[in-house]
Amino acid sequence: MLTRPKLAQLLAACLAVLPALLATPAAVAAPDSPPPPQTAVGGERMGLSGVQVDPLAGAPALPRDLTGRSWIVADATSGDVLAASEPHLRLAPASTLKILFADTVLPKFDRNAVHRVADAEIQGIGPGSSLVGIKEDLDYKVEDLWRGVFLSSGNDAVHVLAHMNGGIQQTVAEMQARAEALQAKDTRVVSPDGYDMEGQLSSAYDLTLFARAGLRNPDFRMYCATRDALFPGAVDRNTGQRGSFGIANTDRLLGKYPGLIGVKNGFTTEAGSTFVGAAERDGRTLLVTVMHPTTYQKVYDETAALLDWGFAAADKVTPVGRLVDEVPAAEPAPGGQAGGTAGAPAPPPHPSPPAQTEQAEQAEQAPGPAAARTASGDDGGGPGTVGRLLAALALAAAGTGALLLWRRRSGRPAE
Repeated sequence: MLTRPKLAQLLAACLAVLPALLATPAAVAAPDSPPPPQTAVGGERMGLSGVQVDPLAGAPALPRDLTGRSWIVADATSGDVLAASEPHLRLAPASTLKILFADTVLPKFDRNAVHRVADAEIQGIGPGSSLVGIKEDLDYKVEDLWRGVFLSSGNDAVHVLAHMNGGIQQTVAEMQARAEALQAKDTRVVSPDGYDMEGQLSSAYDLTLFARAGLRNPDFRMYCATRDALFPGAVDRNTGQRGSFGIANTDRLLGKYPGLIGVKNGFTTEAGSTFVGAAERDGRTLLVTVMHPTTYQKVYDETAALLDWGFAAADKVTPVGRLVDEVPAAEPAPGGQAGGTAGAPAPPPHPSPPAQTEQAEQAEQAPGPAAARTASGDDGGGPGTVGRLLAALALAAAGTGALLLWRRRSGRPAE
């Protein structure tokens, strides 16, 4: 027999679940709704496998026997991509990542500023790194440090400038933010100097974006075009005078390929060779990036061949994509290339989803029938809105009937 306390608890429970049963779930897309468009950054063909080129009548053939795992030819001014092969393939960038480092940090310091190097600033550099030869407790002009970065690919110069910028981690975070502003969605920065690190990746497309942005800075353009320079050396113990030594640009095309501006080469044992080159001819500036050919020298040979082709074919091909523009600071970056695995193209981006209720977001993440609710509110596995209403009324009626029965038996009037 129900006691008064137990009956009161039953009625309270019925009333408590009534709002939840009557609530209508948030409407979501029907299962047969078309999926959102999938387009790689720079255009649909930038996300396709194989060589992408659209020649018109009279266009020259692409160079034969290209071995680069990823490459791109683009017009630096218009942003037109003239041809490409796997441009969003995510690979280790080696020292070509220094292009992004320079684009991020170079505008912050006056080139004539002087910095005294502390011992801690040249510690923690990866073994086997390329170095320009910076010494602790000596003064260096900022412009000397940048020559060390561009000419000698000096990781010691990168580390000193990164410490001047607030530290390694601060600089890495700023580089990542800069990459996102440039819509370089394939890039993940782990070390500012490009030294081989787990998870550090970029793509030919992204490196080309970095070079295009960097070349807009006159100082960047000047440093990457410098063939040789004198670099400050140690202090002679006998004379007290500070010496200097010569450094030369490790870019093997600079001074050899007609019209070459720069930009940056890179090589590590694990990453292989990478190169981003810019050249100007007859008022047109082309950018070519080649990543991971079969041998070290081929990165230069194939870059030169693709530049030759680009200048000859520029007006005889239909662009197959474009270099996207930087996102204005006031606007959020759109969804883009997501993180793929090393050596595999990242999946194409999806547009940012519209605002959803928490219930709908959970439904999208959950597997099984609950993830495919129809617009009518039926999840395929339970009652719809009408069913919930009937269940609620039945529970309420049951609770009310039980209360009336108890009151009759106890002799209490209904209220």
